[in-house]
Amino acid sequence: MTYGYIRVSSKDQNEDRQQIALELQGVDKIFMDKQSGKDFNRPEYQKMVKRLHAGDVLYVLSIDRLGRNYEEIQEQWRCITKEKRADIVVLDMPLLDTRKGKDLMGTFIADLVLQILSFVAQTEREHIKQRQAEGIAAAKARGVKFGRPPQELPENFAEMRQKWLDREISGTYAAKMCNMPLSTFRYRAEKQELGRD
Repeated sequence: MTYGYIRVSSKDQNEDRQQIALELQGVDKIFMDKQSGKDFNRPEYQKMVKRLHAGDVLYVLSIDRLGRNYEEIQEQWRCITKEKRADIVVLDMPLLDTRKGKDLMGTFIADLVLQILSFVAQTEREHIKQRQAEGIAAAKARGVKFGRPPQELPENFAEMRQKWLDREISGTYAAKMCNMPLSTFRYRAEKQELGRD
């Protein structure tokens, strides 16, 4: 059997390029995950690995579509090629085709290229995270607010908050009168105390 594996990082990313490349290989079955490559806890990937048997071939467009964690890529490669005795073909890197060069020199070259490419994949993931963090910090510095905007406080909130602070009523009763969960009432009351609400 021949299998194809597609991974895109998010639901709005387009997988067409990978799909076309795999269909050109005439693969029997394609598995696809729409989630990060930080680890291999992906449902379709796990399903695919369970189906692999000796002599099967797995096609991926590029090594970073398999994953972006250096050590885990190495481990998955070993599992598929050594334990399952299936072959892997990385379409954009002809040196990473385990059907070829099964002698010592071929294995050495493939292992070396795999280590370099998986290192590059993880480094790129770290750069993506760093750029993302820098972008968020820059946006916050410009005053951009993240997350859901807080709901408007009910008209009686200030009164209930003051009665609660004066210990005239319980927090549970104050929250109920404001039609809010107790944790939300306490959080918003504390934010007002600090002048952030």
